[in-house]
Amino acid sequence: MDIVRALLPSSKQKLIHAKNFAQKMNTAASVHQTQSYWHLQQWWILIAGIFLLSSILVFAFTRPIDPTKVEADYLKKVDPQIYALLNGEILAPPPEVDEKLVDAAIVEAIQLEKQYQAQNPDSTRSMIGNETGFGDMHGHLDTSMVDRKWDRMNPRYKQRLLMVFKIMKERYNYELVLLEGYRSPARQNMLSGNANTTRAKAYQSYHQFGLAADVAFKRDGKVVISERDPWAWRGYQLYGEVAESVGLTWGGRWKSIQDYGHTEYRMPGLKKTAEMAEKLTSEGQLSATNIN
Repeated sequence: MDIVRALLPSSKQKLIHAKNFAQKMNTAASVHQTQSYWHLQQWWILIAGIFLLSSILVFAFTRPIDPTKVEADYLKKVDPQIYALLNGEILAPPPEVDEKLVDAAIVEAIQLEKQYQAQNPDSTRSMIGNETGFGDMHGHLDTSMVDRKWDRMNPRYKQRLLMVFKIMKERYNYELVLLEGYRSPARQNMLSGNANTTRAKAYQSYHQFGLAADVAFKRDGKVVISERDPWAWRGYQLYGEVAESVGLTWGGRWKSIQDYGHTEYRMPGLKKTAEMAEKLTSEGQLSATNIN
């Protein structure tokens, strides 16, 4: 009890001092007291500055970040060509394709290929031995290593590919789906074990750099992969033309293995190293990072 009594005068005294200081600060704020209370007015300036700075920091850290603007600013800086082609419109990826639809399309493609080979026994050319790995009989239905997301694609390639998607739909009424974008080094080495699938080993393919993808079509709710389908064959030809028009390399032009669903962006001066692959695929995650 004695301690409380001892503290009361001290607390009361501090309260009086604080009240007097507040009154002086209020008086000093008057424009008529500039000369008399200039030292107290410096406190007002300091308090106002701290409040303003705090408000700016709160706004900067709490306002929602627009991932579209982030990607637009990035492309404007590093790839003005695609930025100009987009005319400032950053395209959003479509939803990820259902794995079951892809599996069904692969089975259908293999069946069509077998039928063709039975009808044309002298034919030595197979249309399922392309870089999508459908010719790999050990694991063509194993999708555990396949990446069908867009987040590890570098924006310089991703926006070009999305532009192709848009043109194919609007001009030719072909809906495209992503079969595989980024491909891990382990999967690349696995696929390279079949010379009819790909001859590129890890870090030799643009897939590891987020600069390549394999696509197929969607018709009546089903994915169509087989080039033996006349409608799909026509679509792949149109796809190649459109892809080349926006600066992509189309696998259908290759001499050794024609890969009609494949495109890649051969970035000038690219050094195919593990470090560069990490850098370019990380740049592709700019939007996802800023959302989170």
